Amino acid sequence: MIFDDDLTSCAELVQQADPDRFLATMATPVAARPLLFALYAFNIELSRAPWASQESMIAEMRVQWWRDIGAEIQQGGPVRRHNVSTPLGRLLKPELAINIDVMAEARRWDIYRDPFADEAAFAKYIDDTSGSLMWMAAASLGEADEATVRRFAYGVGIANWLLAIPALEAQKRVPLLDGTAKGVQKLARHGLAELTAAQKARHLVSKESSAALLAGWQARGILKQASQNPERVANGSLGQSEFRRRTGLIWRSASGRW
Repeated sequence: MIFDDDLTSCAELVQQADPDRFLATMATPVAARPLLFALYAFNIELSRAPWASQESMIAEMRVQWWRDIGAEIQQGGPVRRHNVSTPLGRLLKPELAINIDVMAEARRWDIYRDPFADEAAFAKYIDDTSGSLMWMAAASLGEADEATVRRFAYGVGIANWLLAIPALEAQKRVPLLDGTAKGVQKLARHGLAELTAAQKARHLVSKESSAALLAGWQARGILKQASQNPERVANGSLGQSEFRRRTGLIWRSASGRW
């Protein structure tokens, strides 16, 4: 697909707001990039919706707008004009659009300040957001086992969540049920276990679909850091040097070993 103005806008949005996924997308085959840029731009827009206003009703309306977009794509008819929804409607398979509704419903948690009800609610949030996004991407690009993709996405989601904790706490949110060092270690180790289980089943994800999993190239390193030094979560020092980040991405892209 030719990069028209809408897709170029999507790519620019991802580059500015989600530079890690931008780098990962640029490391995928050219044919995979339009779909990935449209999906990742959608993810940015949806994740911003709950924070668009201090008025919960307005934030709910912003989230609902994306639920409506998902319903339009699912029905296979015309999708309302928007620089992200328009290319997404062209590129996403209608049967996968149900995941947009799942993601939007999960994002309603971001509107309010209540903690997660329990561990099951937290796990569902991670799967509904990180898992649904990665599954839509993988299933759009090729053949893949959904359980394997979602297990990998769960580990990636935990890593991303740990990175976001300082910002969430600054917004008076309660991101963890157990924010102690032991609680952080337990969560990080669970994420690592899910990554390992998915990677052992790598043969269930086609080469084409693997492009969607490249976005999680940093997850293992981040989870290891959180497991070994949980205090790095609170002080916002998780992450690798620019050199290690880029070389790690290049290696995974070349080897296909997400």
